[in-house]
Amino acid sequence: MNPILRVEHVTKQFGDYTALDDVSLEVPRGQVYGLLGPNGAGKTTLIRIINRITAPDSGAVWFDDHLLAPEDVARIGYLPEERGLYKGMKVGEQAIYFARLKGLSRREAVSRLKEWFERFGIEEWWNKRVSELSKGMAQKVQFIVTVLHRPELLIFDEPFSGFDPVNANLLKEEMLALRDQGATIIFSTHNMASVEEVCDHITLINRSRNILTGRLEDIRREHGSNVYEVRFAGDSELLQQRLSQATTTIKLTAGVGDSTLRFKLNAESELRGVVGLINDAVDIRSLSEVIPSMNEIFINKVSQQGGVAE
Repeated sequence: MNPILRVEHVTKQFGDYTALDDVSLEVPRGQVYGLLGPNGAGKTTLIRIINRITAPDSGAVWFDDHLLAPEDVARIGYLPEERGLYKGMKVGEQAIYFARLKGLSRREAVSRLKEWFERFGIEEWWNKRVSELSKGMAQKVQFIVTVLHRPELLIFDEPFSGFDPVNANLLKEEMLALRDQGATIIFSTHNMASVEEVCDHITLINRSRNILTGRLEDIRREHGSNVYEVRFAGDSELLQQRLSQATTTIKLTAGVGDSTLRFKLNAESELRGVVGLINDAVDIRSLSEVIPSMNEIFINKVSQQGGVAE
């Protein structure tokens, strides 16, 4: 299946500052695609190019197998990091206004909005003024008006910023539900914990360049470093003695019952042989590879690039 979005060799400069430097990526249909990177890496500039808010200096953006055109913006829902609602308007009135801008009739807008307001537990705020909303409430309203016209591509720029854990989880569940209904989601963030919970694919941008792209699980496994953890019952000192020539101990956690040992295979060692050594020394309860987190991969890749740009 062809990707819904292709970015090809996009470069964007603002004066002497290069915001994007020859960036390419493909966003698969029906997936949550993480656009990752530290602040100032170029993520928001790329999002604005996809939304035709600004244009690239060179390169191209393809949407649904054709060059991105003005009419395609109606098929995209965009929740920017810089939120903004008209404080003097009533909540329902403003939500209807935004829905009408997206092409919905007033009747259809009210029907869909009532359903979403009930789902988010904010129906009693329909006739309140926007100025009375908390930051979290206002963000819920903006999320709703972003997804209301059921766009094929949704772009959320730091959507969990300012949310408490309960409401952040609600938002994650709704994002995954939208994906399961066929929407494609680009999720821009520098919060690696939320990436592991919702993303299928990722691109990591640092210093204006794409430095890592792929399926989330593939990337995590590719960046594994032969580290394993065994949970066992028996003599921990004997176990470490037996493994001393084949592994390097990282951490031993002794328990009243079972204990755990985290270790790294030495370059010349094979897992099969190490398992035999463990089995000869103690009773194995479980053995698993320790896959690095996206946060660890993020820090490592950015550090290799010389850190975050000033």
